[in-house]
Amino acid sequence: MSQPKHIVILLVTLLISLPSLSPAQPPSPSRPNIVFILADDLGYGDVQCLNPDRGKIPTPHLDRLAGQGMTFTDAHSGSSVCTPTRYGLLTGRYSWRTRLQKGVLDGGNDDPLIAADRLTVATFLQQQGYATACIGKWHLGFNSESPTLKPDAKTKSKGKDKNAMGRSGLPLGARIIGGPITRGFDLFWGCSNARTMSSLIIQDHVVEDLPTVDMLPRLTRRAVEYLDEQAATAKSGKPFFLYVPLTSPHTPIVPSAEWQGKSGLGKYGDFVMQTDASVGSILAALDRHQLAENTLVLFSADNGCSPQADTAGLEKQGHFASAQYRGYKADIWDGGHRVPFFARWPGTIPAASRSDALICLGDFMATVADVLGQPLAETAAPDSQSFLPLLRATASAQGRSHIVHHSIAGKFAIREGRWKLNLCAASGGWGKPTDEDAKKQGLPDAQLYDLQADPGETTNLITQRLAEAARLLALLKQQITKGRSTPGTDLTNDVEVILPSAASIP
Repeated sequence: MSQPKHIVILLVTLLISLPSLSPAQPPSPSRPNIVFILADDLGYGDVQCLNPDRGKIPTPHLDRLAGQGMTFTDAHSGSSVCTPTRYGLLTGRYSWRTRLQKGVLDGGNDDPLIAADRLTVATFLQQQGYATACIGKWHLGFNSESPTLKPDAKTKSKGKDKNAMGRSGLPLGARIIGGPITRGFDLFWGCSNARTMSSLIIQDHVVEDLPTVDMLPRLTRRAVEYLDEQAATAKSGKPFFLYVPLTSPHTPIVPSAEWQGKSGLGKYGDFVMQTDASVGSILAALDRHQLAENTLVLFSADNGCSPQADTAGLEKQGHFASAQYRGYKADIWDGGHRVPFFARWPGTIPAASRSDALICLGDFMATVADVLGQPLAETAAPDSQSFLPLLRATASAQGRSHIVHHSIAGKFAIREGRWKLNLCAASGGWGKPTDEDAKKQGLPDAQLYDLQADPGETTNLITQRLAEAARLLALLKQQITKGRSTPGTDLTNDVEVILPSAASIP
Protein backbone atom coordinates (compact mmCIF):
# COMPACT_ATOMS: atom_id res chain seq x y z
CA MET A 1 0.00 0.00 0.00
CA SER A 2 1.56 3.30 -1.06
CA GLN A 3 2.23 6.08 1.46
CA PRO A 4 0.74 9.56 1.03
CA LYS A 5 3.15 11.87 -0.82
CA HIS A 6 3.55 14.32 2.09
CA ILE A 7 4.60 11.48 4.46
CA VAL A 8 7.28 10.25 2.02
CA ILE A 9 8.69 13.77 1.74
CA LEU A 10 8.71 14.10 5.54
CA LEU A 11 10.54 10.78 5.97
CA VAL A 12 13.17 11.71 3.38
CA THR A 13 13.72 15.07 5.09
CA LEU A 14 14.19 13.40 8.48
CA LEU A 15 16.63 10.85 7.08
CA ILE A 16 18.72 13.55 5.47
CA SER A 17 18.80 15.59 8.69
CA LEU A 18 19.87 12.73 10.97
CA PRO A 19 23.66 12.98 11.66
CA SER A 20 23.98 9.27 12.35
CA LEU A 21 22.61 8.40 8.95
CA SER A 22 24.27 11.13 6.92
CA PRO A 23 27.61 10.79 5.13
CA ALA A 24 30.76 11.36 7.18
CA GLN A 25 30.99 14.93 8.36
CA PRO A 26 33.91 17.24 7.56
CA PRO A 27 36.34 17.88 10.41
CA SER A 28 35.33 20.46 12.96
CA PRO A 29 37.03 23.87 12.72
CA SER A 30 38.14 23.32 16.32
CA ARG A 31 40.09 20.22 15.23
CA PRO A 32 42.18 21.45 12.33
CA ASN A 33 44.84 19.49 10.57
CA ILE A 34 48.25 20.75 11.71
CA VAL A 35 51.38 21.06 9.58
CA PHE A 36 54.60 22.31 11.16
CA ILE A 37 57.51 22.85 8.75
CA LEU A 38 60.86 23.45 10.44
CA ALA A 39 63.79 24.63 8.35
CA ASP A 40 67.32 23.82 9.51
CA ASP A 41 69.71 26.79 9.99
CA LEU A 42 67.56 29.32 8.15
CA GLY A 43 68.26 32.85 9.32
CA TYR A 44 65.60 35.42 10.15
CA GLY A 45 66.96 37.62 7.37
CA ASP A 46 67.00 34.81 4.80
CA VAL A 47 63.28 35.29 4.18
CA GLN A 48 62.70 38.15 1.77
CA CYS A 49 59.56 39.59 3.37
CA LEU A 50 61.31 39.82 6.74
CA ASN A 51 64.39 41.54 5.37
CA PRO A 52 63.42 43.51 2.26
CA ASP A 53 66.29 46.00 2.49
CA ARG A 54 69.19 43.67 3.26
CA GLY A 55 67.93 40.31 2.05
CA LYS A 56 68.82 39.25 -1.49
CA ILE A 57 67.42 35.72 -1.73
CA PRO A 58 63.98 35.32 -3.37
CA THR A 59 61.54 33.34 -1.18
CA PRO A 60 58.19 33.66 -2.98
CA HIS A 61 56.45 30.76 -1.26
CA LEU A 62 57.32 31.87 2.26
CA ASP A 63 56.35 35.42 1.32
CA ARG A 64 53.02 34.08 0.11
CA LEU A 65 52.52 32.14 3.35
CA ALA A 66 53.19 35.32 5.31
CA GLY A 67 50.68 37.21 3.19
CA GLN A 68 48.01 34.60 3.81
CA GLY A 69 48.50 34.51 7.58
CA MET A 70 50.39 36.07 10.47
CA THR A 71 54.06 37.03 10.65
CA PHE A 72 55.75 36.96 14.05
CA THR A 73 58.71 39.31 14.29
CA ASP A 74 59.88 38.33 17.79
CA ALA A 75 59.80 34.52 17.66
CA HIS A 76 62.67 32.51 19.11
CA SER A 77 63.91 28.96 18.96
CA GLY A 78 64.55 27.32 22.32
CA SER A 79 68.27 27.33 21.67
CA SER A 80 70.76 28.63 19.14
CA VAL A 81 71.42 25.05 17.98
CA CYS A 82 69.47 22.10 16.71
CA THR A 83 68.80 19.30 19.21
CA PRO A 84 67.65 21.43 22.17
CA THR A 85 65.26 23.42 19.99
CA ARG A 86 63.64 20.26 18.66
CA TYR A 87 63.28 18.92 22.19
CA GLY A 88 61.48 22.08 23.29
CA LEU A 89 59.25 22.18 20.23
CA LEU A 90 57.94 18.67 20.81
CA THR A 91 57.77 18.71 24.62
CA GLY A 92 57.11 22.33 25.63
CA ARG A 93 60.09 22.14 28.00
CA TYR A 94 63.43 23.92 27.90
CA SER A 95 66.11 21.43 26.90
CA TRP A 96 68.61 22.76 29.44
CA ARG A 97 66.46 21.05 32.07
CA THR A 98 67.73 17.73 30.63
CA ARG A 99 71.18 16.13 30.57
CA LEU A 100 72.01 18.15 27.44
CA GLN A 101 73.60 21.21 29.02
CA LYS A 102 75.43 22.33 25.89
CA GLY A 103 75.93 21.36 22.26
CA VAL A 104 73.84 18.83 20.37
CA LEU A 105 73.58 15.06 20.31
CA ASP A 106 76.51 13.59 18.45
CA GLY A 107 75.03 11.27 15.89
CA GLY A 108 72.51 8.57 15.15
CA ASN A 109 73.25 6.51 18.20
CA ASP A 110 72.56 8.48 21.38
CA ASP A 111 70.15 7.63 24.15
CA PRO A 112 66.83 9.36 23.37
CA LEU A 113 66.74 12.86 24.83
CA ILE A 114 62.95 12.74 25.23
CA ALA A 115 62.18 10.43 28.15
CA ALA A 116 59.78 7.63 27.34
CA ASP A 117 57.22 8.89 29.88
CA ARG A 118 57.32 12.55 28.80
CA LEU A 119 54.29 13.76 26.88
CA THR A 120 55.07 15.06 23.41
CA VAL A 121 52.79 17.08 21.19
CA ALA A 122 52.60 14.05 18.88
CA THR A 123 51.48 11.74 21.69
CA PHE A 124 48.96 14.33 22.86
CA LEU A 125 47.50 14.59 19.36
CA GLN A 126 47.39 10.80 19.02
CA GLN A 127 45.30 10.78 22.18
CA GLN A 128 42.95 13.27 20.54
CA GLY A 129 42.44 11.01 17.52
CA TYR A 130 44.97 12.54 15.14
CA ALA A 131 47.12 10.66 12.66
CA THR A 132 50.72 11.76 13.27
CA ALA A 133 53.79 11.74 11.04
CA CYS A 134 57.36 13.00 11.22
CA ILE A 135 59.02 13.32 7.82
CA GLY A 136 62.52 14.73 7.99
CA LYS A 137 65.41 15.14 10.41
CA TRP A 138 64.95 13.84 13.96
CA HIS A 139 68.21 14.61 15.85
CA LEU A 140 66.74 13.80 19.25
CA GLY A 141 68.60 10.59 19.79
CA PHE A 142 67.90 6.90 19.51
CA ASN A 143 69.88 3.71 19.87
CA SER A 144 70.54 1.47 16.92
CA GLU A 145 71.58 -2.11 16.58
CA SER A 146 72.62 -3.98 13.49
CA PRO A 147 72.59 -7.71 12.86
CA THR A 148 75.83 -7.29 10.88
CA LEU A 149 77.82 -6.02 13.88
CA LYS A 150 79.31 -7.85 16.81
CA PRO A 151 77.40 -7.36 20.09
CA ASP A 152 80.04 -5.07 21.58
CA ALA A 153 79.87 -2.78 18.53
CA LYS A 154 76.13 -2.40 18.47
CA THR A 155 75.87 0.76 20.53
CA LYS A 156 77.55 4.07 21.23
CA SER A 157 80.44 3.81 18.79
CA LYS A 158 80.34 7.65 18.43
CA GLY A 159 82.18 7.57 15.14
CA LYS A 160 85.18 5.61 16.41
CA ASP A 161 84.44 2.71 14.08
CA LYS A 162 83.34 3.82 10.64
CA ASN A 163 82.12 0.32 9.91
CA ALA A 164 79.80 0.60 12.90
CA MET A 165 77.56 3.49 13.94
CA GLY A 166 79.56 6.66 13.62
CA ARG A 167 79.47 9.85 11.65
CA SER A 168 79.62 7.92 8.38
CA GLY A 169 76.02 6.82 8.83
CA LEU A 170 74.00 3.89 10.05
CA PRO A 171 74.30 0.43 8.48
CA LEU A 172 71.57 -0.86 6.23
CA GLY A 173 69.19 -2.98 8.23
CA ALA A 174 70.01 -1.31 11.54
CA ARG A 175 67.07 -1.31 13.91
CA ILE A 176 66.13 1.97 15.60
CA ILE A 177 65.27 1.81 19.30
CA GLY A 178 63.65 4.75 21.04
CA GLY A 179 63.05 6.75 17.86
CA PRO A 180 60.12 8.89 16.68
CA ILE A 181 57.55 6.09 16.52
CA THR A 182 58.08 5.54 20.25
CA ARG A 183 57.51 9.24 20.97
CA GLY A 184 54.08 9.74 19.46
CA PHE A 185 54.46 9.44 15.71
CA ASP A 186 52.57 6.83 13.71
CA LEU A 187 55.00 7.31 10.84
CA PHE A 188 58.65 8.28 10.57
CA TRP A 189 60.40 8.73 7.25
CA GLY A 190 63.72 10.55 7.28
CA CYS A 191 67.15 10.65 8.89
CA SER A 192 68.80 11.21 12.23
CA ASN A 193 70.83 14.34 11.50
CA ALA A 194 73.19 15.97 9.00
CA ARG A 195 76.03 13.60 9.88
CA THR A 196 73.91 10.55 9.06
CA MET A 197 71.80 12.11 6.34
CA SER A 198 72.70 9.41 3.84
CA SER A 199 70.95 6.82 6.01
CA LEU A 200 67.25 6.83 5.16
CA ILE A 201 65.13 5.52 8.02
CA ILE A 202 61.57 4.33 7.59
CA GLN A 203 59.70 3.70 10.82
CA ASP A 204 62.38 1.88 12.85
CA HIS A 205 64.84 0.52 10.28
CA VAL A 206 67.57 1.95 8.08
CA VAL A 207 66.48 1.01 4.58
CA GLU A 208 68.73 2.85 2.15
CA ASP A 209 71.96 4.76 1.63
CA LEU A 210 71.64 7.69 -0.74
CA PRO A 211 73.58 10.79 -1.77
CA THR A 212 72.99 13.73 0.56
CA VAL A 213 71.96 15.86 -2.40
CA ASP A 214 68.85 13.66 -2.72
CA MET A 215 67.53 14.05 0.81
CA LEU A 216 65.64 17.36 0.54
CA PRO A 217 63.79 16.45 -2.70
CA ARG A 218 62.91 13.04 -1.29
CA LEU A 219 61.62 14.48 1.97
CA THR A 220 59.51 16.97 0.04
CA ARG A 221 58.03 14.26 -2.18
CA ARG A 222 57.27 12.06 0.83
CA ALA A 223 55.57 14.91 2.68
CA VAL A 224 53.40 15.58 -0.36
CA GLU A 225 52.62 11.86 -0.66
CA TYR A 226 51.56 11.83 2.99
CA LEU A 227 49.09 14.63 2.31
CA ASP A 228 47.82 12.67 -0.69
CA GLU A 229 47.32 9.63 1.55
CA GLN A 230 45.59 11.56 4.34
CA ALA A 231 43.32 13.76 2.25
CA ALA A 232 40.27 11.49 2.21
CA THR A 233 40.36 10.56 5.89
CA ALA A 234 41.01 14.16 6.89
CA LYS A 235 37.92 15.29 5.02
CA SER A 236 35.87 12.54 6.67
CA GLY A 237 36.75 13.60 10.18
CA LYS A 238 40.18 12.21 11.21
CA PRO A 239 42.64 15.09 11.28
CA PHE A 240 46.40 14.74 10.92
CA PHE A 241 49.55 16.28 12.36
CA LEU A 242 52.43 16.44 9.90
CA TYR A 243 55.80 17.54 11.31
CA VAL A 244 58.32 18.27 8.55
CA PRO A 245 61.78 19.05 9.98
CA LEU A 246 63.69 19.74 6.77
CA THR A 247 67.40 19.08 6.38
CA SER A 248 68.07 22.41 4.68
CA PRO A 249 69.70 24.85 4.32
CA HIS A 250 72.03 23.17 6.88
CA THR A 251 75.36 21.83 5.69
CA PRO A 252 76.11 19.96 3.52
CA ILE A 253 74.89 22.80 1.30
CA VAL A 254 73.86 20.74 -1.72
CA PRO A 255 71.25 22.39 -3.95
CA SER A 256 69.93 20.10 -6.65
CA ALA A 257 71.14 20.67 -10.20
CA GLU A 258 68.03 22.59 -11.22
CA TRP A 259 68.57 25.10 -8.42
CA GLN A 260 72.26 25.72 -8.88
CA GLY A 261 72.95 29.31 -9.90
CA LYS A 262 69.36 30.48 -9.32
CA SER A 263 70.08 32.97 -6.56
CA GLY A 264 73.26 34.58 -7.81
CA LEU A 265 74.57 34.29 -4.24
CA GLY A 266 76.28 30.94 -4.41
CA LYS A 267 75.23 27.53 -3.15
CA TYR A 268 73.68 28.78 0.07
CA GLY A 269 71.36 31.20 -1.69
CA ASP A 270 70.40 28.44 -4.12
CA PHE A 271 69.70 26.05 -1.25
CA VAL A 272 67.50 28.60 0.50
CA MET A 273 65.52 28.99 -2.71
CA GLN A 274 65.13 25.23 -2.96
CA THR A 275 63.99 25.11 0.67
CA ASP A 276 61.41 27.77 -0.11
CA ALA A 277 60.23 25.70 -3.08
CA SER A 278 59.84 22.66 -0.82
CA VAL A 279 57.50 24.68 1.38
CA GLY A 280 55.64 25.70 -1.78
CA SER A 281 55.15 22.05 -2.77
CA ILE A 282 53.60 21.22 0.60
CA LEU A 283 51.30 24.24 0.45
CA ALA A 284 50.30 23.31 -3.11
CA ALA A 285 49.36 19.80 -1.97
CA LEU A 286 47.07 21.26 0.70
CA ASP A 287 45.45 23.46 -1.94
CA ARG A 288 45.09 20.58 -4.40
CA HIS A 289 43.21 18.49 -1.85
CA GLN A 290 41.15 21.46 -0.60
CA LEU A 291 42.64 21.05 2.86
CA ALA A 292 44.04 24.53 3.30
CA GLU A 293 40.89 26.01 4.83
CA ASN A 294 40.98 23.67 7.81
CA THR A 295 44.71 23.31 8.27
CA LEU A 296 46.88 25.26 10.69
CA VAL A 297 50.21 25.69 8.93
CA LEU A 298 53.22 26.83 10.92
CA PHE A 299 56.68 27.52 9.54
CA SER A 300 59.87 28.33 11.42
CA ALA A 301 63.55 27.39 11.82
CA ASP A 302 65.50 25.64 14.56
CA ASN A 303 68.06 28.45 14.96
CA GLY A 304 69.81 31.18 13.00
CA CYS A 305 71.89 30.88 9.85
CA SER A 306 75.20 29.06 10.27
CA PRO A 307 78.49 30.88 9.66
CA GLN A 308 79.35 27.82 7.54
CA ALA A 309 77.08 29.32 4.92
CA ASP A 310 79.87 31.88 4.40
CA THR A 311 77.91 34.64 6.07
CA ALA A 312 80.86 37.01 5.67
CA GLY A 313 80.83 36.45 1.92
CA LEU A 314 77.07 36.86 1.77
CA GLU A 315 77.30 40.16 3.64
CA LYS A 316 79.84 41.43 1.09
CA GLN A 317 77.19 40.75 -1.55
CA GLY A 318 74.58 42.66 0.46
CA HIS A 319 72.75 39.73 2.04
CA PHE A 320 72.49 39.74 5.85
CA ALA A 321 71.09 36.41 7.00
CA SER A 322 70.37 37.72 10.51
CA ALA A 323 68.90 40.98 9.20
CA GLN A 324 69.60 43.74 11.75
CA TYR A 325 70.38 41.32 14.58
CA ARG A 326 73.82 40.42 15.90
CA GLY A 327 75.31 36.95 15.64
CA TYR A 328 74.50 33.71 13.91
CA LYS A 329 73.79 30.09 14.78
CA ALA A 330 75.33 28.95 18.10
CA ASP A 331 75.49 32.50 19.54
CA ILE A 332 73.56 33.91 22.50
CA TRP A 333 72.91 37.13 20.57
CA ASP A 334 69.54 37.33 18.84
CA GLY A 335 70.91 36.29 15.46
CA GLY A 336 71.47 32.86 16.98
CA HIS A 337 67.85 32.21 17.94
CA ARG A 338 65.47 34.86 16.53
CA VAL A 339 63.78 32.90 13.75
CA PRO A 340 61.21 33.36 10.98
CA PHE A 341 57.75 32.33 12.13
CA PHE A 342 54.60 32.30 10.01
CA ALA A 343 51.16 30.91 10.85
CA ARG A 344 48.20 30.40 8.50
CA TRP A 345 44.71 29.19 9.36
CA PRO A 346 42.07 30.76 7.12
CA GLY A 347 39.06 32.06 9.00
CA THR A 348 40.94 32.17 12.30
CA ILE A 349 44.20 33.97 11.56
CA PRO A 350 43.75 37.28 9.72
CA ALA A 351 45.57 37.40 6.39
CA ALA A 352 48.58 39.70 6.05
CA SER A 353 48.64 40.23 9.82
CA ARG A 354 51.65 40.80 12.05
CA SER A 355 52.49 40.28 15.69
CA ASP A 356 55.46 41.80 17.48
CA ALA A 357 54.72 39.74 20.61
CA LEU A 358 57.43 37.56 22.15
CA ILE A 359 56.94 33.82 21.54
CA CYS A 360 59.05 30.66 21.63
CA LEU A 361 58.87 27.50 19.52
CA GLY A 362 58.30 25.62 22.77
CA ASP A 363 54.92 27.35 22.97
CA PHE A 364 53.62 25.08 20.22
CA MET A 365 52.37 22.38 22.59
CA ALA A 366 50.29 24.65 24.81
CA THR A 367 48.91 26.35 21.70
CA VAL A 368 47.79 23.03 20.21
CA ALA A 369 46.09 22.06 23.47
CA ASP A 370 44.38 25.47 23.49
CA VAL A 371 43.20 25.01 19.90
CA LEU A 372 41.59 21.69 20.82
CA GLY A 373 40.23 22.95 24.13
CA GLN A 374 41.93 20.09 25.96
CA PRO A 375 43.91 20.73 29.16
CA LEU A 376 47.43 19.41 29.56
CA ALA A 377 48.53 17.58 32.69
CA GLU A 378 50.19 19.93 35.17
CA THR A 379 53.53 18.22 34.71
CA ALA A 380 53.40 18.42 30.91
CA ALA A 381 54.87 21.25 28.81
CA PRO A 382 56.14 23.23 31.84
CA ASP A 383 57.65 26.01 29.70
CA SER A 384 54.94 26.29 27.05
CA GLN A 385 52.52 29.22 26.79
CA SER A 386 49.69 29.34 24.28
CA PHE A 387 49.84 31.96 21.57
CA LEU A 388 46.37 31.10 20.22
CA PRO A 389 44.96 34.49 21.35
CA LEU A 390 47.66 36.13 19.25
CA LEU A 391 46.71 34.01 16.25
CA ARG A 392 43.12 35.12 16.65
CA ALA A 393 44.30 38.74 16.92
CA THR A 394 42.36 39.11 20.16
CA ALA A 395 42.57 42.71 21.32
CA SER A 396 43.89 41.79 24.77
CA ALA A 397 46.31 39.12 23.53
CA GLN A 398 49.86 39.31 24.80
CA GLY A 399 52.97 37.29 24.21
CA ARG A 400 55.41 36.02 26.79
CA SER A 401 56.58 38.38 29.48
CA HIS A 402 59.97 36.66 29.50
CA ILE A 403 62.00 33.94 27.80
CA VAL A 404 65.23 32.06 28.52
CA HIS A 405 67.82 31.75 25.74
CA HIS A 406 70.63 29.19 25.56
CA SER A 407 73.72 28.92 23.34
CA ILE A 408 75.80 26.05 22.01
CA ALA A 409 78.33 26.52 24.83
CA GLY A 410 75.59 26.34 27.45
CA LYS A 411 75.55 30.10 28.09
CA PHE A 412 72.29 31.58 29.37
CA ALA A 413 70.42 34.75 28.60
CA ILE A 414 67.07 35.99 29.83
CA ARG A 415 64.80 38.46 28.11
CA GLU A 416 61.95 40.41 29.66
CA GLY A 417 60.30 43.08 27.60
CA ARG A 418 62.93 45.39 26.19
CA TRP A 419 65.74 44.12 28.44
CA LYS A 420 68.04 41.18 27.72
CA LEU A 421 70.76 39.88 30.04
CA ASN A 422 73.48 37.66 28.54
CA LEU A 423 75.45 35.75 31.17
CA CYS A 424 78.70 35.71 29.25
CA ALA A 425 81.32 38.17 28.12
CA ALA A 426 81.38 37.03 24.50
CA SER A 427 79.16 35.42 21.87
CA GLY A 428 78.47 32.25 23.83
CA GLY A 429 78.98 30.44 20.54
CA TRP A 430 81.05 30.63 17.39
CA GLY A 431 80.94 34.39 16.89
CA LYS A 432 83.62 36.87 17.85
CA PRO A 433 84.69 37.87 20.37
CA THR A 434 85.38 34.44 21.74
CA ASP A 435 85.70 33.87 25.47
CA GLU A 436 89.47 34.13 25.14
CA ASP A 437 89.19 37.38 23.17
CA ALA A 438 86.81 38.81 25.75
CA LYS A 439 89.19 37.96 28.57
CA LYS A 440 92.11 39.64 26.78
CA GLN A 441 89.99 42.72 26.14
CA GLY A 442 88.85 42.88 29.75
CA LEU A 443 85.18 42.80 28.80
CA PRO A 444 82.55 42.51 31.57
CA ASP A 445 81.42 38.98 32.36
CA ALA A 446 77.79 39.81 31.51
CA GLN A 447 75.98 41.88 28.90
CA LEU A 448 72.79 43.92 29.29
CA TYR A 449 71.00 45.31 26.25
CA ASP A 450 67.97 47.49 25.65
CA LEU A 451 66.60 45.73 22.58
CA GLN A 452 64.03 48.41 21.94
CA ALA A 453 66.72 51.04 21.46
CA ASP A 454 69.51 48.69 20.39
CA PRO A 455 68.22 45.58 18.56
CA GLY A 456 71.72 44.88 17.28
CA GLU A 457 73.08 44.41 20.84
CA THR A 458 75.94 46.86 20.28
CA THR A 459 75.94 48.86 23.53
CA ASN A 460 76.47 46.89 26.74
CA LEU A 461 74.69 48.71 29.59
CA ILE A 462 75.73 46.32 32.34
CA THR A 463 77.70 48.92 34.32
CA GLN A 464 74.99 51.59 34.00
CA ARG A 465 71.97 49.42 34.84
CA LEU A 466 73.15 47.01 37.54
CA ALA A 467 69.77 46.96 39.28
CA GLU A 468 68.08 45.89 36.04
CA ALA A 469 70.67 43.17 35.53
CA ALA A 470 70.25 41.92 39.12
CA ARG A 471 66.49 41.74 38.70
CA LEU A 472 66.80 39.70 35.50
CA LEU A 473 69.34 37.37 37.08
CA ALA A 474 66.98 36.71 39.97
CA LEU A 475 64.19 35.95 37.49
CA LEU A 476 66.42 33.49 35.64
CA LYS A 477 67.37 31.73 38.86
CA GLN A 478 63.67 31.41 39.69
CA GLN A 479 62.96 29.83 36.28
CA ILE A 480 65.66 27.28 36.93
CA THR A 481 64.85 26.35 40.52
CA LYS A 482 61.09 26.03 40.01
CA GLY A 483 61.56 23.49 37.22
CA ARG A 484 59.04 25.39 35.15
CA SER A 485 58.28 28.87 33.81
CA THR A 486 54.51 28.46 33.79
CA PRO A 487 52.17 28.61 36.81
CA GLY A 488 51.86 25.38 38.77
CA THR A 489 53.49 23.12 41.30
CA ASP A 490 57.27 23.22 41.31
CA LEU A 491 58.94 20.51 39.25
CA THR A 492 62.47 19.14 39.17
CA ASN A 493 65.07 19.41 36.45
CA ASP A 494 66.64 16.17 35.25
CA VAL A 495 70.08 17.33 36.39
CA GLU A 496 71.47 20.19 38.43
CA VAL A 497 71.55 23.36 36.33
CA ILE A 498 74.46 25.58 37.27
CA LEU A 499 74.69 29.22 36.21
CA PRO A 500 78.12 30.75 35.61
CA SER A 501 79.19 33.33 38.15
CA ALA A 502 78.59 36.93 37.09
CA ALA A 503 80.83 38.93 39.39
CA SER A 504 79.78 42.19 37.75
CA ILE A 505 76.20 41.70 38.99
CA PRO A 506 75.82 42.26 42.76
